[in-house]
Amino acid sequence: MKTLFIDKEIKYNGEQLSPHWIYKTFNIMGDAIVAFIGECDVNLTHMVDIEDVINNEPIYSKKMLNFIEENFNSSLIEMVYKQRLLVTITKEVIEKNYPSVKISRNGDDLFVNGKKLSVSIATKSITSTLIHFGLNIVADGAPVKASDLTIDVGVDDIKTFAERILQAYKDEISDINFAVSKVRGVV
Repeated sequence: MKTLFIDKEIKYNGEQLSPHWIYKTFNIMGDAIVAFIGECDVNLTHMVDIEDVINNEPIYSKKMLNFIEENFNSSLIEMVYKQRLLVTITKEVIEKNYPSVKISRNGDDLFVNGKKLSVSIATKSITSTLIHFGLNIVADGAPVKASDLTIDVGVDDIKTFAERILQAYKDEISDINFAVSKVRGVV
């Protein structure tokens, strides 16, 4: 699993959740996860979550920490498992580094003080499976009761925070791959 924090702002509009976006944009081929900061504005045209489309619930954040992952040998259900793993690792990073924060997880969503901190979706393309996971840096203007990393969690260095998540996730995936390869089959 390759990881990269991108040091330039990128507006996330849903088009980035497409096959080979990481490779075409950052020349990283294969399974990878990247993180970047930028406005998040996903209208219903680019919405992957059909429930959000039916409920007419577009996604917006003035500033969000976004993660995009692409895998080429995972089924959609495996990618949903990885999505939940990424969300859980993020919760653990917050709990370890900001112990006074009251954070909870419900499925693939994180909440701080009962307000939504994250958005997330896993999907399948013709060649791969993909995840978008976003954490509000600024909650103002969100279409729901939202919390954010800066005020509600207390993160002052978003890049370091993102790199902690990327490293913990990479280590966990590596450890899972090791666990799979060290066992012998039974008959």
